[in-house]
Amino acid sequence: MRRRSLLIGGLAAAAAALLVAVTATAIGLHGAPIARTGGMMGGLSGGGSGNIGIDRATKVARGVAASYPGGGLVVDEVIEFSNGYYASIREKSTGTGAFEILIDRATGRVTREPGPDMMWNTRYGMGTGGMMGGAYAGTRSTFVSSAQARSIAQRWLDANQPGTTANAPDAFHGYYTVDFEKDGRLAGMLSVNGSSGAVWYHSWHGDFVQVRDLGA
Repeated sequence: MRRRSLLIGGLAAAAAALLVAVTATAIGLHGAPIARTGGMMGGLSGGGSGNIGIDRATKVARGVAASYPGGGLVVDEVIEFSNGYYASIREKSTGTGAFEILIDRATGRVTREPGPDMMWNTRYGMGTGGMMGGAYAGTRSTFVSSAQARSIAQRWLDANQPGTTANAPDAFHGYYTVDFEKDGRLAGMLSVNGSSGAVWYHSWHGDFVQVRDLGA
């Protein structure tokens, strides 16, 4: 990881957080300075100092996937970061990513990931009549190939995160999400728009802790 909303809280808050996004210099498909960072003030970790653990986070993510009307969605992976858990929800039939969620480390509360997942997602994002029902549909045409997305990501990393290496992109509807590594260890994520090649750095995760690959 269609036309109806999941009952997951915090969507309004996550969408509002997009308003604090800031512009950063980057290299896009045509060499334009079009990248953005998440600009999440204070991160996304909720109150309290507890940690639900990756087992519970995985259970929560699977519950979100299973609750989607009509089924057909599975959890691809769950990643623990210092600011919370990230999970990728994927379509069984196509293998394409459906959407991305964040799970609070202390409470297990679920929100849609801000940024590309809501603003660039052409099937499950804002304005598509799918997950959000908002006013922004984004572009529905994908001109950037997976190889191009990886190249764009690497050029952005070379300019902004020296010493890191882009992994193979994960395709979502309208964009790609790219993990990147430093010294053989996951160091962060960014997304590449499938039409314009714009880059959006995921600044909200914090430090990598561990990953659980569920093989979806």
